[in-house]
Amino acid sequence: MGSALLDGKNCVVTGGSKGIGLAIVEAFVAEGASVEYFSRSRAAEHDAIAAAAAANGRELLWTACDVSDAAALEAAVEASIARGPIDVAVNNAGVTRDGLVFRMSLDDWRAVVDTNLTSAFIVSRAVARTMIKRRSGSVINVASVVGITGNGGQTNYAASKAGLIGFTKSLAKEVASRGVRVNAIAPGFIDTAMTEAIPAEAKARLLAQIPLGRAGSAAEVASVALFLASGMSSYVSGEVIKIDGGMAM
Repeated sequence: MGSALLDGKNCVVTGGSKGIGLAIVEAFVAEGASVEYFSRSRAAEHDAIAAAAAANGRELLWTACDVSDAAALEAAVEASIARGPIDVAVNNAGVTRDGLVFRMSLDDWRAVVDTNLTSAFIVSRAVARTMIKRRSGSVINVASVVGITGNGGQTNYAASKAGLIGFTKSLAKEVASRGVRVNAIAPGFIDTAMTEAIPAEAKARLLAQIPLGRAGSAAEVASVALFLASGMSSYVSGEVIKIDGGMAM
């Protein structure tokens, strides 16, 4: 295991039970990390991934947590830190509540911002304190190309993801002198349960905007997260990497 990219690292991932978050959990475990993921439900693949972790002498932990509940998330992160130092934190949890702004309720606005943006603040604030003391660590925020380009019918989602990008760059400047790196990845149209709900016509329009001519996979996003979590990206901080097949170039 000595050659694994994340050998012996402790990682936390929010929203790690499915989609991009699950792919990140799988990739990190495969590269020698112990991983704890926070989500409302346990991943269907949990036992298989836990077995793979155990085979490497590592562990996979699931903590039941609604990340939009600030107090619950804070408690979960502090408990994680108490178990051992966190080397990598991935703020991946995200929800959508789409609709035109004229019809959007305040609840729909707050649910998206609390889950997508405030949760990243809570996790990052807690782990950054310990990372700067150890002069080492990587924080990875999963944003979206929508946070760069905007998208009609997604003012709440786009605002939360644009906010996450601004948060990433600002935090990167705050902690860089202590050897801690903070970066964001901005996926485009990725095949997940979230995008499965998009009507066929809308999906076809989206695909037509992608120079590579196809949707991306969660594994392709996870590979970039792995790069940012590992020593391969030791001189990368404050960056936003689009994973979108050229859609937003």
